[in-house]
Amino acid sequence: MSKIKNINAYKSVEPSIVTIGTFDGVHVGHQKIVKRLINIGNQTQLKSVILTFFPHPRMVLQKDSGIKLINTITERGAILDALGLDYLLIKKFTKAFSRLSAEDFVKKILVDTLNVKKVIIGYDHRFGRNRNADINDLKKFGDLYGFEVEEISAQDIDDVAVSSTKIRKALEEGDIAKANAFLGYPFMLTGKVVEGKALGRQIDYPTANIQIAEDYKLIPKHGAYVVSAVINKKLVYGMMNIGFNPTVEGQEETIEVHFFDFNKNIYSKTVQIDLLHRLRDEQKFESVNALKDQLLKDKEVSLSYIKSHFN
Repeated sequence: MSKIKNINAYKSVEPSIVTIGTFDGVHVGHQKIVKRLINIGNQTQLKSVILTFFPHPRMVLQKDSGIKLINTITERGAILDALGLDYLLIKKFTKAFSRLSAEDFVKKILVDTLNVKKVIIGYDHRFGRNRNADINDLKKFGDLYGFEVEEISAQDIDDVAVSSTKIRKALEEGDIAKANAFLGYPFMLTGKVVEGKALGRQIDYPTANIQIAEDYKLIPKHGAYVVSAVINKKLVYGMMNIGFNPTVEGQEETIEVHFFDFNKNIYSKTVQIDLLHRLRDEQKFESVNALKDQLLKDKEVSLSYIKSHFN
């Protein structure tokens, strides 16, 4: 069970094996590292812990970075839970924390709070004030405070970095197939179903309007997608549009899902939408009837895709 905790409320009496990082996306490169962490933890009776920082350091130190993340913290926790991680611990990242010396970080966080016995870390990891300490310093602290340091290879670290970059680029270009291949699972959007303008209902395509609370969440390229969701423990499929609804002169970006063979009231429910396949770019049609004709075509293509891939 992956327990998402604020590190300030956590103090372990059980020894732990720890890795440190954002693990945004928890893609196949990350999963290789996490599985190793968990396997060693199981073999050595150590609690497996990922220590992560939020907000993302760039959000704090580079206010205008505009960084968008593949996962929300909650989504990240659910994925890690499925892998079997014991704890995802979140340390609030502040400017004051960024000035903590390397040894204070090791002593106060890793040793006193996490009761660390082993750290798995990238060969290029840097930490402490001004990021002035590296893995060799960490190994010296390990000798001093009684924990082992295992180095993640350059190849594995490069795979992680390249994958993250490719996933973000693929999502921005609408290439869901590529993003999902790197992730090892469908990219997800999680949000609350809110009242819309009911325009879809008027043309026989009622939609659930998904409102995502986290402004740092990466939203893929505007367009239409085949999607799925689990609602009331039932798997349902549908098609989703991300964009401004130009045919009806929409003024705000919306995320709207039309579920197939589903008519239950889900207002105010939080749902996770998995993106399975891209249908087309968003476009402005000459009339609402032309839009309706396109939606019928989209539905036919969606159902054909679902039948060939999931039935």
